Amino acid sequence: MDSTMIIIVGIIGLAIGFAIAKFMEKGKASKTIANAKKEAAHIVKEAKIEGENIKKDKILQAKEKFLELKAEHEKVIINKDKKIAEAEKRTRDKESQISSELAKNKQLNAQLNNKLKDVEHRKEFYEKKQSEVDRLHKSQVQQLEVISGLSAEEAKSQLIESLKDTAKTDAMGYIQTTVEEAKLTAQQEARKIVINTIQRIGTEEAVENCVSVFNIESDDVKGRIIGREGRNIRALESATGVEIIVDDTPEAIILSCFDSVRREVARLSLHKLVTDGRIHPARIEEIVKKTEKQIEAEIVEIGKRTVIDLGIHGLHPELIKAVGRMKYRSSYGQNLLQHSREVAKLCGVMASELGLNPKIAKRAGLLHDIGKVPNTEAEVETPHAILGMQWAEKYGEKPEVCNAIGAHHDEIEMKTLISPIVQVCDAISGARPGARRQVLDSYIQRLKDLEEIAFGFSGVQKAYAIQAGRELRVIVESEKVNDERAAQLSFEISQKIQTDMTYPGQVKVTVIRETRAVNVAK
Repeated sequence: MDSTMIIIVGIIGLAIGFAIAKFMEKGKASKTIANAKKEAAHIVKEAKIEGENIKKDKILQAKEKFLELKAEHEKVIINKDKKIAEAEKRTRDKESQISSELAKNKQLNAQLNNKLKDVEHRKEFYEKKQSEVDRLHKSQVQQLEVISGLSAEEAKSQLIESLKDTAKTDAMGYIQTTVEEAKLTAQQEARKIVINTIQRIGTEEAVENCVSVFNIESDDVKGRIIGREGRNIRALESATGVEIIVDDTPEAIILSCFDSVRREVARLSLHKLVTDGRIHPARIEEIVKKTEKQIEAEIVEIGKRTVIDLGIHGLHPELIKAVGRMKYRSSYGQNLLQHSREVAKLCGVMASELGLNPKIAKRAGLLHDIGKVPNTEAEVETPHAILGMQWAEKYGEKPEVCNAIGAHHDEIEMKTLISPIVQVCDAISGARPGARRQVLDSYIQRLKDLEEIAFGFSGVQKAYAIQAGRELRVIVESEKVNDERAAQLSFEISQKIQTDMTYPGQVKVTVIRETRAVNVAK
């Protein structure tokens, strides 16, 4: 309000000064003064009005500021009250929790006091019982001393002596048992060493009987043999029945099959295909057929060379062919042709020593296992000695030769002196250490049985046991077997194998039905 009055006074002063100056400047009289007074009064009035307005505005601003400050102060007070209420609540919660914990502690203290009292009572009870037990023990010891006439120390010494004798006896028995176990363990360890040695020595021959290695000039040839998406190698496996293993071995492909003839056909076919350079499914089938014919001719040639080397004459061509087939057969892991040649030579020497005909003895020794190379699957069920005797009779061999063949395993009665000679020489050749392996022969027989089961179903064209007997691959005739029948046939063959055979692990049966469309452009 003081500033307002000052402003008003200032304005009035200015107005008066202005009026006076105006009056003095113009020199007007009272009229001018009156006008100046009027104007000054007007200015003063406006100044008062303006001052009142300013005063009202300032009062309003002050009231608004006061209200704002009051609201902020109230908010601060409310927040503080709220925090105080929360702190009071937490304090009350803690007080209630502490009171509950105190109550629990009181209960626990009461329980502990009760247990301590109980323990003290039990301790007193046990002490009383222990004193009674000691008293009874002393009385019993005294009674025993009176009854036995020995003091406690003497009885203890006698007991120790008896325990020593018992311990000595037990110790001697334990030592004897330990020595016997050590001897038995030593024998077992020695047998393991011998068996491991035999296995290591026989590994190479076993591999040769089941696996052939086909060497190639470079690894680029492997890709051509495999063909696009493996069609060439599948065609070769289907045509020969040999599993072809293409691994990381540099410049080599492994041919795996239990049948030596199939393996040789696959090896020669691969050699021709790689030399020729044209490798595709049609060419593969053509080469395999030609190679099979070549092997048949080679079998005849081997038979002829064998009988010439042994000095045997007049042998029937079918028997010569069977002798040639012995090269691709094994008996308990022993090559059948080498075994037969060895038996023939032994028979000749032994017959000469006994004053018998060495030529007939050689003839019988060479042909004694001829029944192990049957021409048909139906002949497999007949014992090889009887089957060989039947063949010899069929192709005009002498009775003493036929009897020696049939009797070398005591299937029939021996009627000539040549028969025991053949039996003894067969045992000499087969009984040499490392000459034969029963395991390999039974393994090959199992693979043959697998294939024979597949051939027992109609529509089966080819059957090959591969993957060491873990897979049987069956090729059916597409005209006789449709897709549904192929799936059913796979199930039936697997059930037949499961029912009729004993084998380790699992056997996967794969039935392949292939259709072809062939036309000739002329």
